[in-house]
Amino acid sequence: MNEGSGTKQAVISYPAGLPQLLKLSDSEFARELRFLAAAKLVELGKLSSGKAARLAEMSRVSFLHELDRIGVPAINLREEEVEAEVRAARELAG
Repeated sequence: MNEGSGTKQAVISYPAGLPQLLKLSDSEFARELRFLAAAKLVELGKLSSGKAARLAEMSRVSFLHELDRIGVPAINLREEEVEAEVRAARELAG
């Protein structure tokens, strides 16, 4: 992300050789860290998928496809939201 566009950077320290241990280049490791952080924020309900995709520096569609790779649902409704959706669907059908 570009500093001039109103963004900030976070620096994460990690042991030398960790990317290679994970069979990743340094740039692949940095990309994976951005993606995993964004995915966790979506999973926790802290960010929308669109904002998380921007954090991960990915298109929203690519981000949503990648969520499946790590077992994070693309749609993350809380239990009460699911119940409300089921009620609404029953009312429409009934």
